[in-house]
Amino acid sequence: MTDSDDALLPLEAVRPAESAKRDLGAPVAAAELPVARVVVDSPLPHLDRPFDYLVPETMDRDAVPGVRVRVRFAGKLVDGFLVERLAGSEHEGRLMALERVVSPEPVLTPEIAGLARAVADRYAGTMADVLRLAIPPRHARVESEAAAPAVRGRKADLAAPAAATPTGSASPGTDDLSSPAAAMATGSATPAAGDLGGPAGATMTGPATPADDLRAKAAAPEGDLAAPAGAMASEPLDPATATPGGPVDPVGTMANGPVTPARKAASDSAYPATASDSAYLATASGPVMPARGAASDSADPASATAGGLIDPASATAGDLVDPASATASGHVDSATATATATASGPVMPTRGAAGGPAVAAKEPSADPGAGGDATRDDPTSGDRPDRPSGTGAGNGSAWDPYPMGASFLDALANGRSPRAVWSALPGGVGWTRPVAEAVRATLDGGRSAVVVVPDGKDVTLADQALSDVLGPGRHVALTADLGPAERYRRWLRVLRGQVRAVVGTRAAMFAPVEKPGLLVIWDDGDDLHAERLAPYPHAREVLALRAHRTGAGMLIGGYSRTAESTQLIAAGWARPIVAGRQAIRSVAPRVRPAGEDGELAKDQAARAARLPSLAWRALQQGLADGPVLVQVPRRGYLPSLACRTCRAPARCVHPPTRATITGEQLCHGPLALRGGHAAPYCRWCGRIAGDWRCPTCGDSRIRASVVGARRTAEELGRAFPSVPVKTSGRDGVLATVGPGRALVVATPGAEPVPEGGYAAAVLLDGWAMLGRADLRAAEEAVRRWMNAAALLRPRAELVVLADAAMPAVQALLRWDPVTHAERELAERRELGFPPAVRMATLTGTPAAVREMLGEVRLPPEAQVLGPVPVETRRAEGEQERAMIRVPRALGQQLATALKGAMGMRAARKAQEVVRVSVDPLDLI
Repeated sequence: MTDSDDALLPLEAVRPAESAKRDLGAPVAAAELPVARVVVDSPLPHLDRPFDYLVPETMDRDAVPGVRVRVRFAGKLVDGFLVERLAGSEHEGRLMALERVVSPEPVLTPEIAGLARAVADRYAGTMADVLRLAIPPRHARVESEAAAPAVRGRKADLAAPAAATPTGSASPGTDDLSSPAAAMATGSATPAAGDLGGPAGATMTGPATPADDLRAKAAAPEGDLAAPAGAMASEPLDPATATPGGPVDPVGTMANGPVTPARKAASDSAYPATASDSAYLATASGPVMPARGAASDSADPASATAGGLIDPASATAGDLVDPASATASGHVDSATATATATASGPVMPTRGAAGGPAVAAKEPSADPGAGGDATRDDPTSGDRPDRPSGTGAGNGSAWDPYPMGASFLDALANGRSPRAVWSALPGGVGWTRPVAEAVRATLDGGRSAVVVVPDGKDVTLADQALSDVLGPGRHVALTADLGPAERYRRWLRVLRGQVRAVVGTRAAMFAPVEKPGLLVIWDDGDDLHAERLAPYPHAREVLALRAHRTGAGMLIGGYSRTAESTQLIAAGWARPIVAGRQAIRSVAPRVRPAGEDGELAKDQAARAARLPSLAWRALQQGLADGPVLVQVPRRGYLPSLACRTCRAPARCVHPPTRATITGEQLCHGPLALRGGHAAPYCRWCGRIAGDWRCPTCGDSRIRASVVGARRTAEELGRAFPSVPVKTSGRDGVLATVGPGRALVVATPGAEPVPEGGYAAAVLLDGWAMLGRADLRAAEEAVRRWMNAAALLRPRAELVVLADAAMPAVQALLRWDPVTHAERELAERRELGFPPAVRMATLTGTPAAVREMLGEVRLPPEAQVLGPVPVETRRAEGEQERAMIRVPRALGQQLATALKGAMGMRAARKAQEVVRVSVDPLDLI
């Protein structure tokens, strides 16, 4: 060996260190709060938790809570929302960095993030699915039109309370999908724990929210009614689930002041907390309290005093809001003191002899924070503008006919949070003006309002009323018909605080208004309020949950009343607003059932006629004075056919267009007619059945078993040749009708609003609505009939073709939807149907449904009904459905168990999908 060889260094001495290789090209972390907690857009239930990522120094300014981000997850670039900035992560490994900030606009507010988490937990869904419904897709050009003023604030303000449970973390090894072991221990997607087949029970943490509002708004005062920072589903909704001295219900804390020891002691002595109450109110199902004992369950909800409800006999006329008496005599326990003793004062009223509700007298509060201090309840009371004339009842207000209308408006204007179920008056009075006045009172109180209506026609009516009452530019209307650019532009106006009032269809329930003070839903029984996309939330439940979380007021309005809203009244969470009987009689229509014995004696053919003499006379007399309405429950021409001889249903006898099953297989779809000179066609496969012959008797002649709206319009056009006939339905919905003579034939929900009201109306085929195989058939019939009857002029004639002895027809005759809803709720309690219980359905292939039933860990009290076959389209194959029923107090346990079972199936990548729906509308 030479001297030069001795001078050579060992190979290890010149080889770069492994740490230097790893750090080469690695992003430099932000100096402060370098960890970002991200909700990743993943539909997999077992990954429904936030993950930690590193914030590069280059993104430090734009990566604020609420912005859209792109991250690498499981080897793919996916979207997500940044919900929190932290100083560190519980994950001990190396974190992956954010790929980029899609937009510096903070579109996810802390309040909506908490609401999305709660809705996902209530409906056994994922937060990512709820956020798709809550936040519209980004439109870059619209965002750049007027950049949002951003309050970046100090980095220290971005820190949020530490999470109580471990949080998932995304690391460079997310591509490794092999080992879920680490995820079971820490819930972190480490190099060995990024498996998409991880355990369903992986720990989830609701992301805490930032302390400051990073949008273009001034910092809210201390009494703000918005949800507090960190108010996610990981925090208990009521103080009973927290440790003594720990966090309390954000609703009661902020809407009614701090919970003092004296108030808590009074509440505990009034009604001690039970385990059932704590479990029930801690659920995301919302504020409905369970009935106590068998006596309360079977009692009539209209007059129930058992179970801790306030005695109706002790209620006297007075203010709608009772901030003091609720803690002394109401259905209040330690779990609900801060929610039910708020300024809304949910006291169970009694219906007086005249039908008008009596209310509890308002008592002065000794506690300044118990609703009596307007400066605390209303943070903007110091600089609130003067209320314009007409805000309260007595100044020509639309709420004058309602005994509690004045107190309701006064509560909203003074920053309190009343919750009410409103039965609107018929007779052309309309519902839009009262809603607009309630919104104005809320805005005068320094807070925001959200109005949710079923469809675009109602949005147009409410939009016009809000423009008339509020003035131009003080609200926005959100509908899907606007197009992506305009809809996102209006949504950004709400997000940036440029407007404080929103009206729209069901997607508006997530409108990001600042300091919500009033949440309104009109006609909550309409099935359009139920979301068609997972996790299938209902607007009424979402708004009730949002009102409960933020301390906002709520108004559930309609001409009829649902069993669910009646349950809220029976539980003491809401109060009824009903006009007096004298006011109702002065405007309600004169209802004449066509099946009355006297009419049948005069016209024997009326038993079989579709339009008996009574209906013809009503139409003739009404046409002499203006437009008349004919409601037909079925659309189309002849939507259902049958054999003329044996009355057997006419069905398609052609093979499927694309056969997937070997052997003899026919379509068997129902046949229908599109017009008077058209050949029968199959409603499933669409093929013509011109050579149809009855397989039972061989006859080729057909008859109509159901008559649609277009056929009815054709018949009426021939009967009244000099009168124009207008149709409103699936092919085209008319918004309004002039005051001239016209025959308006409409399907339920598509009735145009007449100028001055209809002179008369006929409701056809009542048997078709009452005879449907549906749990809500009677309730839906009353709702559709009353919605149509409300468009008539005061005391106009209304003919309904149905048996007068039916309870639904009696409710229409007396215009008494309250008694019908109370009776409906009592019957459902006795039979164990919603809303008295919580139910979920599992729908899928027989093997998948049975497999999931075997895996789910249900509460001991759960009852499984089925599975049974369900009728589906031929392309879906054989499907079965199972129903699971639990008491209301166990609703959250049911949702958690179902979500865990779905996570297990997703983790092992099961091929067959099982659709899980909690509290669906179509149970039967």
